[in-house]
Amino acid sequence: LLASSQSAINGAMLAKPPVRSMSLDVPDEIKKLRNIGISAHIDSGKTTLTERILFYTGRIDAIHDVRGKDGVGAKMDSMDLEREKGITIQSAATYTNWKDNFINIIDTPGHVDFTIEVERALRVLDGAVLVLCSVSGVQSQSITVDRQMKRYNVPRVAFINKLDRTGANPDKVIDGLRNQLSLNAAAVQVPIGLEEGHEGVVDLVEDKSYIFTGEKGETIEEGPIPDDLADLVSEKKALLIETLADVDDEIAELFLMEETPSVEELKAAIRRNTIELKFVPVFMGSAFKNKGVQALLDGVIEYLPNPTEVPNTGLDLDDNEAPLPIPCDITKPLVALAFKLEESKFGQLTYMRIYQGSLKKGGYITNMSTGKKLKVPRLVRMHSDEMQDVDSVAAGDVVAMFGVDCSSMDSFTDGTVNVAMSSMFVPNPVMSLAVKPKLSTASDKFGKALGRFTKEDPTLRIHTDQESKETILSGMGELHLEVYVERMKREYDLECVVGEPRVNYRETIQQKAEFSYLHKKQSGGSGQYARVVGYIEPCEDPTTEYEFVNDVIGTNIPPEFIPSCEKGVVEAVGKGFLTGHPMQGLKVVITDGQAHAVDSSDMAFRIATRDAVKTTVPKAKGVVLEPIMDLEVNAPAEFQGTIVANLNRRMGLIQSADMSENGMDCIIKADVPLRNMFGYSTDLRSSTQGKGEFSMEYKSHEQVTRDAQDELIKLYKEAVEAG
Repeated sequence: LLASSQSAINGAMLAKPPVRSMSLDVPDEIKKLRNIGISAHIDSGKTTLTERILFYTGRIDAIHDVRGKDGVGAKMDSMDLEREKGITIQSAATYTNWKDNFINIIDTPGHVDFTIEVERALRVLDGAVLVLCSVSGVQSQSITVDRQMKRYNVPRVAFINKLDRTGANPDKVIDGLRNQLSLNAAAVQVPIGLEEGHEGVVDLVEDKSYIFTGEKGETIEEGPIPDDLADLVSEKKALLIETLADVDDEIAELFLMEETPSVEELKAAIRRNTIELKFVPVFMGSAFKNKGVQALLDGVIEYLPNPTEVPNTGLDLDDNEAPLPIPCDITKPLVALAFKLEESKFGQLTYMRIYQGSLKKGGYITNMSTGKKLKVPRLVRMHSDEMQDVDSVAAGDVVAMFGVDCSSMDSFTDGTVNVAMSSMFVPNPVMSLAVKPKLSTASDKFGKALGRFTKEDPTLRIHTDQESKETILSGMGELHLEVYVERMKREYDLECVVGEPRVNYRETIQQKAEFSYLHKKQSGGSGQYARVVGYIEPCEDPTTEYEFVNDVIGTNIPPEFIPSCEKGVVEAVGKGFLTGHPMQGLKVVITDGQAHAVDSSDMAFRIATRDAVKTTVPKAKGVVLEPIMDLEVNAPAEFQGTIVANLNRRMGLIQSADMSENGMDCIIKADVPLRNMFGYSTDLRSSTQGKGEFSMEYKSHEQVTRDAQDELIKLYKEAVEAG
């Protein structure tokens, strides 16, 4: 895979890539473009790998590590908060050149709280690098990332990182890819040495060895296969060919004839089946020790698709959103998607993926969500937090633009076609905090900050509690909300007072109950009069907010007041009567009623229906529901008993407790109420000596225990009485 000329490699490293503006006259240049994301479980080395890629391709002059002693931090972690915490919070984009090819790279977070950043990146990319730790293997967030890649049909290569660590076992990781992720994966390299002895890799396709030397791994010594690895290389190459033969007819034919495929045939088969999502080539190395990164770059160019090889589908708005193929053709009308927003000192920065046509600075585009025609004042290429201006971009490219007001996942065209791109999957928030500015004079700044953050991040929601008038911020977890509170302090100089974390409870009913309710109010002049008769019962689908059914025969309730009755139901379900949380799964059927010629009104029937539901919920056995989380804990096997005991204390229901293949780690899956998960990360770290980690996702709302419900009702009553 690697060029045999060392001088060519060093030359490529030293030359800074120019700011490229893809020529609209040379469609072949599109075939030299790769749009890739680097995704993995937290702490697998994604940002470190990106840093090495930028160094070897000449985009940066020096390497700075995520938690390096120089305090500079990795290039892609441009936020101060990211550098302090040593984690990636936002996906960061950059571009670079490698051997006459162009690569757009997006480095994504690994933490489950920022999963929307991975989601939006994979939605618009053509390929991905799945990074795995050679010791930990396939971990909980690796599974989530894999699910996201499969959701958007993203071809990927795998990179087993950290081969220099004690306990490195690439074979175990490949087994995990095959068994846990159900991927048809096989190694295309064999490591030369593991742990402290890791020096380089043997390329199974070209039968060559590569030793990475020099202070920064920039010198590559190419040679024959070492004698002590000959048998292993032969075995692994046979396994590679056999794995490909399972999915590729050409290789299968050669395999049955007991012929060895040529280098060209192997490369073509790997590329073909990687793009068709039938095969995952596995590369190896150690990004931190500067080994194997250049070979991975060659693999990205060799095996991941260019934009013309990935089928994209839009929605034809003229034909009831029927699927419509969007070819990567620069001669056709513009179709683009805004997939990420950022606020900068120059205004809103919008990241765009161009799917079809071309876009020029000063040109006009139409937002398909609003129908507005907009001028593009400025186009830039992003290099983390740095930017370089360009005049035009073509189909297949990723670019950022200034001065265009839009929302995340808005589609744009040149106005000649009525087409939109499909959006992305956005999970519902699971945790809430009451938040307000410390100084009442800072309310304008507070509103501006929240407006910007909710526009940037679809998983961050905001609403005002009708009772307390507090601003409630909802998100994906404790860290997610903590980061936004911290960003308000840093980016807006805004100190906030934060309340206790809140769980998004719901209320529902368990049985049918009838009502006959009269609302009558007389205070001189025209009064209020309305009677409603009917019943409430659980919906067939318990996740439905409410159902309203009008079974009134005749005009006992005049037809013009039926919508007023439904408004009363909406008011009733908006705030439950046990704990004040919204209701769900409630079916309200009106069968009869009574009206007064003078005193009946819209308001009277609205209040009557609302209060009828309110007084009937206790008879229908109203209950409180709480969010249940699907939890996965990974930790060394000796801590299994401690972890299970801790989860039992937190009312967790253990679903499975499995051992890893080497018997070193345990993987525990459980359903746990979210209200019992606050502070769990601290508990887990202290009980496993910092070796345990967990991820959790929302599963469903289930009924709380009787004592928990009584406590919630008591707290609600006390809060109401206190005003």
